[in-house]
Amino acid sequence: MCIAVAIDGPAGAGKSSVAKAVGKQLGLLYVDTGALYRTVGLAALRKGVDPSSKAEVEALLKEISVEMDFSETSGQAVLLNGEDVTGLIRTPEVSMTASDISALPIVREYLLGLQRNIAKTKNVIMDGRDIGTVVLPDAQVKIFLTASPESRAERRYKELVEKGEKTTVKDVLRDVIKRDYNDTNRKAAPLRPAEDSVLVDTTNLDFDGSVEAVAKIIRERIS
Repeated sequence: MCIAVAIDGPAGAGKSSVAKAVGKQLGLLYVDTGALYRTVGLAALRKGVDPSSKAEVEALLKEISVEMDFSETSGQAVLLNGEDVTGLIRTPEVSMTASDISALPIVREYLLGLQRNIAKTKNVIMDGRDIGTVVLPDAQVKIFLTASPESRAERRYKELVEKGEKTTVKDVLRDVIKRDYNDTNRKAAPLRPAEDSVLVDTTNLDFDGSVEAVAKIIRERIS
């Protein structure tokens, strides 16, 4: 039986970076499910599709192919119709489109099988918004990673500036708060901790401290 670790939490909590580092440390394949929704969001932007329109998005899903590819050297890559779009899906515009589009049950159903199939054949650490509650409800370890909105906005702002994006902490905080509302109030798989998850608040932890806190929980649960 494969090992599955589910990490959920709000935008900007550091799920991806922490999960990736923990996966490397513990020998687990890191799977960033948010990248899948971002890929669909990118497709919607390219096609001029309204991300809140079920009819338009349903038509879009019939036209596209979303896949994940893994390698020991480059890690995870996401493919849109065979094109590697890994470096194109981290803009604020794609983030907000992905947040809107992920509220549609049809999109979550479209990506559910892909996510579960990966976990069936590999030892994974998978992060997202509904991994422990919907995607991998039988995961051996479930963690809800969070931090204050202000702390998350500051971290996200630094990431964007390092990538050359022009924005402000105020604008990023506004986006974080909006995404929190969208994620927790959507009808399809709203963001919430699984009943058997462990809460990890990283507001007052640096990156190394966050990684160690999560790794310690996993070691204890799977030992």
